[in-house]
Amino acid sequence: MDTISQSFALALRMVAHLDPHLTQIVALSLAVSLTATLIAALIGLPLGAAVAIARFLLVYLLLSRAGPLGDFGLLFTPTAMVMAQTILIVPIVAALTRQFVEDAWTEYREQLQSLRSSWLQSVRTLLWDTRWSLVTVLLAGFGRAAAEVGAVMIVGGNIDGVTRVMTTAIALETSKGDLPLALALGLVLIALVIALNGCALTTRHWARLRFG
Repeated sequence: MDTISQSFALALRMVAHLDPHLTQIVALSLAVSLTATLIAALIGLPLGAAVAIARFLLVYLLLSRAGPLGDFGLLFTPTAMVMAQTILIVPIVAALTRQFVEDAWTEYREQLQSLRSSWLQSVRTLLWDTRWSLVTVLLAGFGRAAAEVGAVMIVGGNIDGVTRVMTTAIALETSKGDLPLALALGLVLIALVIALNGCALTTRHWARLRFG
C-alpha cells in the first residue's frame, strides 16, 4: 500500500509540475493521434458520405512492413505511427459517417433530386448538413487513435524521445516497475478520454438546441 500511495503521490506531482519527460511523451502522443485523425477525416468523411449515397463500399487495408514503402525508411518513425493509426481509424470514421449521412440522405433525397443536385453536390451538402454530428465522429476517431498500443508499438518501436507515446510508455514503464510515470501518463490519458466524451456530448447538445 505504501508503494502504491507513494507512486500515486509522485505521479500527481509529475502531472502538477509538468515533468519534462511526461510532457514530451504526451506532446508526441497528441501530435501523432491528431495528425492521424485529420488524415482519416480527409479520407473517411467523403468515403462515408459516398457510401451512403452511391451504395458501394470499397475499403483496402494495406499495411506491410516489407512493402513498397520500405525503401523510404519510415519504420520506427512518427510518420509510420501516423500511417498505422490512420489505417486503423479510417474504417471507424467512414462507418460512422455513412450512418449519419445515410440518415440525412433519406430525409433530403427527394429535395436534392428535385434540385437536380449532382452526386458530388449531394455529398458536399449532406456533409455540411451533418457537420456537428461529424464532429463527434472525429472525436471518436481521435479517441481510438490515442488509445492504440499494438499498431504504434510495431511500427514505432517505442523509442524514447522519438516514437514513445502515452500508451506504449505506460506499457513499458509498468513492465519495468516505474509506477509513478506510468500512473502519471494514465491520469493524463484518462483525463483526455473524459474531455473527449465531454466535448462530444456538449457538441451534440449544442447542435440539438441550435438546429432542433
